[in-house]
Amino acid sequence: MITLAIETSSHQGSVALLSGGGRLLFDASCGAGRSHSSQLFGVLEEALRAVPEGERLGQIAVGLGPGSYAGVRIAISAATGLAIATDAPLVGVPSIVALEEGEYAALGDARRETFSFARVRDGECVEGPLLLNAAELAEKVAACGVPVFASEEIAAPLPVPVQLRYPSAQRLARLAAEGRAIAARGNLEPLYLREPHITQPKKA
Repeated sequence: MITLAIETSSHQGSVALLSGGGRLLFDASCGAGRSHSSQLFGVLEEALRAVPEGERLGQIAVGLGPGSYAGVRIAISAATGLAIATDAPLVGVPSIVALEEGEYAALGDARRETFSFARVRDGECVEGPLLLNAAELAEKVAACGVPVFASEEIAAPLPVPVQLRYPSAQRLARLAAEGRAIAARGNLEPLYLREPHITQPKKA
């Protein structure tokens, strides 16, 4: 079963195509986010051309975040359109499980002076994602004892260095192909750390 994976939850997006036997057929990076969506669609066209003749997509995997709201929505929209065109089922995987292999902590800036913390082990979230303030985050990081990764700068004083990592579509594809870390099927939505903030109109 061929798996197409789309990951655009961070500044650096990627697309990967994996054969049923686990062979990487296509892997490319692209800009992510609203202003770079055209790059994603060009890379997707290249990925689809890499599908071997006579074969078809078996599933489409999408990174659900947490991360860029616009980026994740664009990936879900693109995947939904492809699913309609190809009749391939959709699966959603948390983007934070695709930062690296092994065990690590994944951090994110949740805005409004809060941060996310998750502990990942072999492609599965074993803790979190948690929404923490700066002091709580520092305490968690100090006690975790594993490498600490983030896909963006974390504007909080921390006791250990944070290494920059971007979620990998190739890693997402492999997890989805193995039926691991799948958080949703069919109708996909981004992973939210909190309810969306809505600004109410001012009263006259």
